[in-house]
Amino acid sequence: MITLRLDPKLENNIQHTAMLMGITKSELIRKSIAQYLNKLEKANAWELGCNMFGRYSSGKGNLSKDRKALLKERIKAKRR
Repeated sequence: MITLRLDPKLENNIQHTAMLMGITKSELIRKSIAQYLNKLEKANAWELGCNMFGRYSSGKGNLSKDRKALLKERIKAKRR
């Protein structure tokens, strides 16, 4: 069993949400903690792709800054 102190605003929010969901405050808190811990266990986008980032570099450092101009050039080149 865990006992914790909540500020009144958070406690009222929990009570109101639990009432709307038709569950007890304890059940809402249990579900919320389980969901939070589950999110912590999942890898984020950076962790999933960190070994791929920069691996296939074009060598050009301006691709994000000049993307529109570069795209226009490629389209014009295809139409020739």
